[in-house]
Amino acid sequence: MYMHLGKFDEAVPTLEYFNDRNNTPNWQIAETCIKFIDITYITKGQATYIVNDEKIDAEAGDLLCIPKGSVRAARSADSLQFECFATNFQLQTLGGGEIDMPLPLISKVGIHGDIISDYRRLKEHWLSRTNGYEMRARAQFMLVLQKFMAILVYDVDTYNFDSRVKKAIRYITDNYAEPLTIAAVAEAVSLNPVYFGALFKKETRTTFRDYLNTVRLNQAEDMLRTRKLNVTEVAQNCGFSDVFYFSRLFKKYKGLPPSAIQI
Repeated sequence: MYMHLGKFDEAVPTLEYFNDRNNTPNWQIAETCIKFIDITYITKGQATYIVNDEKIDAEAGDLLCIPKGSVRAARSADSLQFECFATNFQLQTLGGGEIDMPLPLISKVGIHGDIISDYRRLKEHWLSRTNGYEMRARAQFMLVLQKFMAILVYDVDTYNFDSRVKKAIRYITDNYAEPLTIAAVAEAVSLNPVYFGALFKKETRTTFRDYLNTVRLNQAEDMLRTRKLNVTEVAQNCGFSDVFYFSRLFKKYKGLPPSAIQI
């Protein structure tokens, strides 16, 4: 049973092994009980894995996530060259508790150039062994994990948004305190408002108005926690001209009134 997805935001991986495998047709892994989580992203060819007596035929575009404690073996399939990025790691929460990856044993994710580029940067950090390489490698691997989660779990792949939606998100982030309208943001990205609204919802799975409100309310929550501004001032600084509307919306989204926010 996987942990609640909210806990994954607290996940901290500790890398034990990383390899950019470019294997010969005779490549294999002997059967053993692994004491780590194994995530393997296959980029070329095919291979057969045996995990806890289950045969898995994996190919390019597949992601294997083999849980700690599994009995694992593997071999190249036929004479096809097999290439993959393999990472063995421990996974804990910020509090030190051990957790699992909330992914199935095998998933179809496809070939993503941005993820391959991230793995190559991870390889650079891992092989450099310069001061601070572990932190850089961990950060790069966390980015890889987040991208896989975006594709397979969150179902919103922000990294592959339409470039105009990415530009709109940056515009909203920079100008949330202004009286933004969908027409104004659409103009900023050179799109018709109706088309922009449909495209934005298709890419982000939420409406422009809900996204804008989420950004504003998250910023408001952060400002309220500093205790430097009162509720009316926070509302005005976050793009809300009506403090009563702000308070109702804040309670709807956050589950408690803005006056109840504490440091």
